[in-house]
Amino acid sequence: MIITRTPFRISFFGGGTDYPEWISKHGGAVLGCGINKYCYISLRYLPPFFSHRYRVVYSITETCSKVSQIRHPVVKAVCSKYFHNRGVEVHHDGDLPARSGMGSSSSFAVGLLHASHALLGQMTSRLSLAKEAIDLEQNTLQETVGSQDQVLASYGNLNYIRFAPSGEILVRPLTLQSDRVGELLSHCMLFFTGTVRTSSVIAKSYALNLATKKNYFLKLPEMVSEACALLTAKKFDVRAFGGFCMKPGK
Repeated sequence: MIITRTPFRISFFGGGTDYPEWISKHGGAVLGCGINKYCYISLRYLPPFFSHRYRVVYSITETCSKVSQIRHPVVKAVCSKYFHNRGVEVHHDGDLPARSGMGSSSSFAVGLLHASHALLGQMTSRLSLAKEAIDLEQNTLQETVGSQDQVLASYGNLNYIRFAPSGEILVRPLTLQSDRVGELLSHCMLFFTGTVRTSSVIAKSYALNLATKKNYFLKLPEMVSEACALLTAKKFDVRAFGGFCMKPGK
């Protein structure tokens, strides 16, 4: 049995510039991090003694004899690619509810792909894992999602991510001293309001019309760079970082 633990994420700056329609023309940049809340996936080959070949456990339990009968879209796509000839059992647990806005869908995709490669005896890099999850969600499933969630789920920690129009993804981890991380975290609060939504549905209301806000989105990569500079400055001012997005003209 393979068990993976994949972090959820929060995004500080640059969200919106990670959608493929925008990246292909302008590129994009994001500053975000993984958090200490996780998606857990267990995956194993299912012994041939059961009447079903696939068992998928999440908020519901599915038992199927064919891949085409699997209802969970990510599990169905991954099994179609890697386990169409051999039955598996997938079990999901999460530290946060699904559709809570923390990149849970992408964490699930990354975690399941990671587990799949491991079960097949394959080693995969963090970047390859992120790109495969992006391709799965954007192309195979045709969902309106960006690319930052998959990268942050694959890499964890705090990262500056650059998306080039060529399709190249550059990830630069920001290594901060422990006292600076502690100061930043001591000024951060995260609340669960009880509201859930499907991000790909919400994204359709704006992701396909980014060109109408072109001037705004063209400024975001510059903001990301300035935010990184604030975080890594010799003297750290946490209030300056927190108030940066409220500066006039930003």
